Amino acid sequence: MSIITDQIRVAVADDHALFRRGLANILNTYDGIKVIIEAQDGQDLLTQMAFEAPDVILLDLQMPVMDGIKATEQLRLRFPDVKIIIISMHDDDGFVAHLMELGANGYIIKDSDPDEVVKAIQTVVKENYYYGAFINKVMHRRMLDKAKTKKPSFTAQPALSERELEVLQLICSGLTNAQIAAKLFLSDRTVEGHRTRIMEKIGAKNTAAMVVYAVKNGLY
Repeated sequence: MSIITDQIRVAVADDHALFRRGLANILNTYDGIKVIIEAQDGQDLLTQMAFEAPDVILLDLQMPVMDGIKATEQLRLRFPDVKIIIISMHDDDGFVAHLMELGANGYIIKDSDPDEVVKAIQTVVKENYYYGAFINKVMHRRMLDKAKTKKPSFTAQPALSERELEVLQLICSGLTNAQIAAKLFLSDRTVEGHRTRIMEKIGAKNTAAMVVYAVKNGLY
């Protein structure tokens, strides 16, 4: 069994006590995960985090006092290194895209299997983001909708090279730097260089923002 220093510290913020406590109890049965905070709303979460910050937050959207959207904004300002996974019943594409733009590292639906929740936690710690089947479906729908409504435009966009576009599309597909490097026969360092230049050109601060940019501009 992992010692406590190896454990991923998790916070669960949800105003429904039964769901919150049930999820915390389930997560604590998994080796390598320890729930250290249970909060009933965003403000309660921030108050408790003043004493101990988790590695990952499972954050509901619809809560009293401070909802998940406002909490995400505050968390990104005050705890920029903490990973945020939205866990909600809202499956509207607009919610997903907006939270990704705000800097959420993942988005899963509340009826997801516990194993997927654990996978999301482990993935955001290791790779900084988690795009499961739900996110991929959202991105696919937005891509199709954009293809139907997009009109030609001469609005200037950052010029990405053919290779940068290729890397961006693979990032949107959920591939890691190592996987992209293997697929394109490049070194990990070269892929990281492409990623950095793409982020600089489009003004993205994280991978989620890169994906949102690609979808909005019909690049994925």
